[in-house]
Amino acid sequence: MPLHAVEDLDDAYTVTRSFLGSLGRSDWLKLALVVLFVGGPGANFASIQYSVPADSDGGGVPPVDVGQLTVPDIWLIAALVAAVAAFVVALLLVGSIMEFVFVESLRQETVAIRRYWREHWRAGLGLFGFRLVLGLLVFGSVALFAGLFVLTMLGGGPPRSVFAVFAVALVLVPLFVVLAVVVGLVNGFTTVFVVPIMLVEEVGVLAGWRRLWATIPANWTQYLAYAVAGAILSMVGGVVVGIVAGVAALVLLVPFGALFGGGFLLFSAVESLGILVMAIAAVLFVVCLVAVAAVVQVPVQTYLRYYAMLVLGDVAPDLDPVPEQRSAVRADDEEGDGGSGAGEFDDSDGDGSADEAGPDGEGDGVGGGDETDTHGQ
Repeated sequence: MPLHAVEDLDDAYTVTRSFLGSLGRSDWLKLALVVLFVGGPGANFASIQYSVPADSDGGGVPPVDVGQLTVPDIWLIAALVAAVAAFVVALLLVGSIMEFVFVESLRQETVAIRRYWREHWRAGLGLFGFRLVLGLLVFGSVALFAGLFVLTMLGGGPPRSVFAVFAVALVLVPLFVVLAVVVGLVNGFTTVFVVPIMLVEEVGVLAGWRRLWATIPANWTQYLAYAVAGAILSMVGGVVVGIVAGVAALVLLVPFGALFGGGFLLFSAVESLGILVMAIAAVLFVVCLVAVAAVVQVPVQTYLRYYAMLVLGDVAPDLDPVPEQRSAVRADDEEGDGGSGAGEFDDSDGDGSADEAGPDGEGDGVGGGDETDTHGQ
């Protein structure tokens, strides 16, 4: 049995090139805005983490005495935490609705953000709720694992604690890895498979998952091959986006670095104005960098989504989200295969001689005139 995850690699490239090549500049920018909220595989930049030893001098953050916090300080901290949480939830909500805007743009080959938003915002709310529950499940599981680990470290004497911590880690780490893999697959399959099914079948998230799950047992090798290939493609896409974003950051650093330096020099003369100029330079630098990354993400995310939808349609033809694009690319493939036989030896008349093709593609009757006359009678 052929693996659709391998066969659809070229088809996804052809469909992506055809779609993006038909877009104008404004459609590219609108699609970049959608991709900015959608993100997805290959959209995350590598983060740099560092730690400072507890006994280092001057490098660490001084400990905060909770007892010195006043009631206004506590309310301020709570307000900041609530604002950050609300911002994250809002992004998750907008991103969930934008998933349908993005997929519908690919299916219809027309970018219409407002129209698709009005048509599919309810489905986006359902996806938002599903993702929120999934996130809370992950957060609760991680908190449980961390709590068990901390309790084990705090209990017992040193020899016993070392053994207990090692034993608990030996049990919890594999569980955490399994949880991460399962949640990653569920979240990824929901994005690339269930969302298109929801659009095709006009159903909710759970009903979409039931339709998808009905196809998995008989085609588990196909989905496994896609999971492996999709992960590799996502990593490659992430590397490409990271490289382009890094180059863009270096280029943008020249003008905005100069502007920031001017604000720093101005700081000594007019403090408030210098701070304002440096803040503007930093904000503009980040905005421009995000815009560049979003534009670069457009072909990457478009290819990945078309690839997943082509695989889904090959595995389950009744759930095919892109039948027109599939028919077009397969028709082109068939035409290419059919034209490859031109000029080959043609011995259809059985006399061992080659019929020379005329302008209309038929033989001119050389060496086969008798047979032609016989058919003409």
